[in-house]
Amino acid sequence: MINILRSSFNVPTFISRTISLSAERYVDVPSSKPLKEERKIKIEQDIKDMQWRQKPHEQKGAWYSKFKVFLEDDDEVSRESLMTRVIQPLDLRPKKVKEFFVKHAEEKERFLQQFIPDRHEILGNDLAAAHFILFRFGQVKFKGQNNWMKADSERNFNLPDKYVSNMFLEAIDCENMTLYYEGLDNIRRLKHLRYLSFKNVKKFDDWCLDRVSSLELDNLSVLILSGTEVTFRGLGALYRIPSLKRLTLDKPYRDPEWKLTIAMLQDILPELEIIESTPPIEKIDKK
Repeated sequence: MINILRSSFNVPTFISRTISLSAERYVDVPSSKPLKEERKIKIEQDIKDMQWRQKPHEQKGAWYSKFKVFLEDDDEVSRESLMTRVIQPLDLRPKKVKEFFVKHAEEKERFLQQFIPDRHEILGNDLAAAHFILFRFGQVKFKGQNNWMKADSERNFNLPDKYVSNMFLEAIDCENMTLYYEGLDNIRRLKHLRYLSFKNVKKFDDWCLDRVSSLELDNLSVLILSGTEVTFRGLGALYRIPSLKRLTLDKPYRDPEWKLTIAMLQDILPELEIIESTPPIEKIDKK
């Protein structure tokens, strides 16, 4: 372009040289667009890092159906695919409609009870477990306290919302709670826990007992399983809790299978006492 101008208008040499330098300077100036794009990417990453936690389908390597566009956020807990529901005939009988809503509510509660690592990192294992239990109308007792703590009818309770170094759970009472397998990880690694009751927790079965036995409850001495769905097949997992001293069951000597399992368990844990009924919570001696 400079050569054309020079040949057409006979531009003096010093002027053409000035124009050439200006043109080169203009070409060499870096564009601000890449900087803006880079800043935008950094801001998006900062926002992502500040989020409480990622949804399961947003985690790296996770698969999620493209049919999620038809679902609301609360429907992510569904264990059935959308196509399965679509091809099934619509049954509007009152019994089936009721079953559908009951099943949906259970799936949602199972999802809400899942272990949240961020909560345990912020509160510590003891306070995180206490928040989880109290919110679902259970009871807890901290080491050094004489009274049990529970929430009111509106789920209000007085607990710190950040880590406190000298607060350790000594006892947990889950009696009559709606507690699923997914929620058991929330009571993990409680090094000072000595008393744990699952009395009348209807969904507590052999799988749940196996999970509890691997939660690293190193000082657990009292375990109450009356009113649960535990069978003699699940009792064998308790060998993982060598500190266990008292185990409460419904009719522990009802048949030969139970008797044999208990005998084998007591052979591994000689100090274990098997009792049939549960005394009131206030009278439990945790010493």
